[in-house]
Amino acid sequence: MQYTFSEKVSHLQASAIREILKFTSVPGVISFAAGNPAPEAFPVETIREISAEILEKDPIALLQYGITEGYLPLRDLMKKRMELQGNFKPDTEELIITSGAQQVMELACKSLCNAGDTLICEAPSFIGSLNAFKSYNVNLVGVPLDEEGMNPELLEEALKANPNTKLIYLIPNFQNPTGKTTSFARRKVLYALAQKYNTIILEDNPYGDLRFAGENVPSIKSLDTDNRVIYAGSFSKILSPGIRVGYGIAPKEIMAKMVVCKQVSDVHTSNYGQMLAYAFMQKVDFDAHLANLRAIYQQKAERMLSGIENYFSDKIAYTRPEGGLFLWCTLPEGSDMTGFCQKAVQEYKIAVVPGNAFMVSESDITYSFRLNYSTPTDDAIDKGIAILGQLTKNMFD
Repeated sequence: MQYTFSEKVSHLQASAIREILKFTSVPGVISFAAGNPAPEAFPVETIREISAEILEKDPIALLQYGITEGYLPLRDLMKKRMELQGNFKPDTEELIITSGAQQVMELACKSLCNAGDTLICEAPSFIGSLNAFKSYNVNLVGVPLDEEGMNPELLEEALKANPNTKLIYLIPNFQNPTGKTTSFARRKVLYALAQKYNTIILEDNPYGDLRFAGENVPSIKSLDTDNRVIYAGSFSKILSPGIRVGYGIAPKEIMAKMVVCKQVSDVHTSNYGQMLAYAFMQKVDFDAHLANLRAIYQQKAERMLSGIENYFSDKIAYTRPEGGLFLWCTLPEGSDMTGFCQKAVQEYKIAVVPGNAFMVSESDITYSFRLNYSTPTDDAIDKGIAILGQLTKNMFD
């Protein structure tokens, strides 16, 4: 039998990242292609204790249906935490607990965008969100980044050319895949453009708690004076991605539609994940926990950057992230980036992610690739970067 797929999914392709990850199971391959937290970052014993306590003290709440908006104690805690950070206004906004932060992107797009409406994103950007947007048949427009974030002149050109723009999707802190941070001055300019062209910013901040260098930069949400910023956060990088707990903040009118859409999608987020996240934040010194995570990622990032400085060809440019999990390497203009990535994994057994995986279209030209430093061991970072560096010298020196 031949199958006819819906217009929403017929144009979607498997993630190039997932295709590269298939090679990571091959013996001897060192992977810099994942985006997982460091194994040593998981508080396994504390999670084991909390899980036992939840099952002992409140098993029915764990096993029963929950409410769509989320586990009330966790919602109240996150509202207070976000209000202190300037990210939540209780009089005009509401907070929902989602099945990972990516669900915030999916719900926002589903609630606000019709097929053919324009959604502007950074180019490159997170492939998971891009595919979520594409599934709603939006007109996805990528705007390049410079060293301070999304280029404002090119953003304004895109807004003028697309008066039906509903959302501007941004990852301002330690962006996936580039590791770049949008400067405070640039955040103010981007927000002003959203005001000028009467559109909404979707601010995705899964890595914000993982700053290990530089000065903290206020969120775009904290600049929001007229309720045009939807904010997404996550426990995936600071506790566990497996529990699938994220959260979204939006004006109450928008949130009411997002709640209905979530009811259709999955009814509610896992009670176990929500109760675990709440109990963990109550049981431990959460700020000390975050400080420990930052120390882990700072050491790993510095180790990788040191290896790049020592072993890579001088013709390779790269970012120096101040937090998060990724850095972005760029080959000389005109290089065969895809061929470089294939050669790296097939002949040198080093897996990296080709940059076109993060573009609006994989046919878009880019000479960059992404490296992840959170998942590999220190020995793997040392060995893998030395090997990859030799490939860069062989190809470009």
